[in-house]
Amino acid sequence: MSTAEYRWTVPVDHPAFAGHFPGQPIVPGVVLLDQAVLFAGQWLGQPAIAWQIGNAKFLSPVGPGETLFFALQRKASGGIAFTVQAAERAVASGSLTPPAA
Repeated sequence: MSTAEYRWTVPVDHPAFAGHFPGQPIVPGVVLLDQAVLFAGQWLGQPAIAWQIGNAKFLSPVGPGETLFFALQRKASGGIAFTVQAAERAVASGSLTPPAA
């Protein structure tokens, strides 16, 4: 099985912070999923549309300016397992299914 790793620093001015949550901004889970899908698409050379989320767990909140490390692993089924870390802290994990060819 092959793997890929990506680094992403959450922009302090990300538009999702406007309503999530005023005074104490937290990265919404959908933003983390979006980044995982974008990285998987780059890795596999597939557009970041029509991906399916097999499952997702959000383990720790993420704030503006944090640097996240996405680790992706191709499964025998063709899907992608992913984990997200902020330093040594687990942030999220899950699985993705790429669009049918």
